[in-house]
Amino acid sequence: MLTHTHSHTHTHHAEGGGAPEVLLPLLALLACAGGYLLLARRARRRNPVRGWNPWRTAGFCAGLLLLAAALLPPVASFAHRDFRGHMAQHMLIGMYAPLALVLGAPMTLALRALPAAHARRLTAFLHSGPARLLAHPVTGLLLSTSSLALLYFTPLYDTASARPAGHWLLHAHFLLAGCLFAHAVAGPDPAPARPGVRTRLVCLGCAIAAHASVAQMMYGGFWVAVDAPVPQVQGAAEIMYYGGDIAELLLAAALVATWRPARGTVARRAVRPAR
Repeated sequence: MLTHTHSHTHTHHAEGGGAPEVLLPLLALLACAGGYLLLARRARRRNPVRGWNPWRTAGFCAGLLLLAAALLPPVASFAHRDFRGHMAQHMLIGMYAPLALVLGAPMTLALRALPAAHARRLTAFLHSGPARLLAHPVTGLLLSTSSLALLYFTPLYDTASARPAGHWLLHAHFLLAGCLFAHAVAGPDPAPARPGVRTRLVCLGCAIAAHASVAQMMYGGFWVAVDAPVPQVQGAAEIMYYGGDIAELLLAAALVATWRPARGTVARRAVRPAR
């Protein structure tokens, strides 16, 4: 039963597309691209034989392009006036861009390109307790999925999106949570606390179920607290349902592509006598 009955246009925050709202994200993305390319160049110079995989560079740059598509017009302008545009932004910033960025292996690149003292400090941080907690797939799962109900089934979304600062905080949350989950499930970067494939698959399955449940409840209008017309909410729910499925299939494919069996397992299989 559809219980969501708002009928006016979704206009919680000012129309996007102003010079600062375009220029600042663009400069930030260009700075990230420049920094990554500089580190890749240093890594190649430091070890010409090993070099740096150009596919990693392509993946990271693709992630930045997806972020640009989400944060710049016309998608950003659409998101400011239509809840479906917000959901398209959510998918790009929180699911598609993080997977591409993570597959760029930025931590591995930094470890290869930074001076030895800085690389040691980065390694120590990656092995620290807080980093191990953040890199666990359960943490990424909770941050990326549990917040959906809080955002769309309470007044939080309307409150946050009514102010520019809250709007950008939502973007930051989507991006960081998405990167943590993609890294924990299928990232090629070092993750000392990363569990086995079975645990990661279970977490991925829980994410798929959570996204589908939230999308179905939004489409039916159950407990939805977003101040937007019903067609917009239903369209956004469809974007979440189908867009989330595609993104999670891509994440599962990345898990398979980056998975390597443990050396001990390979050795045991190699010495196992034939029956």
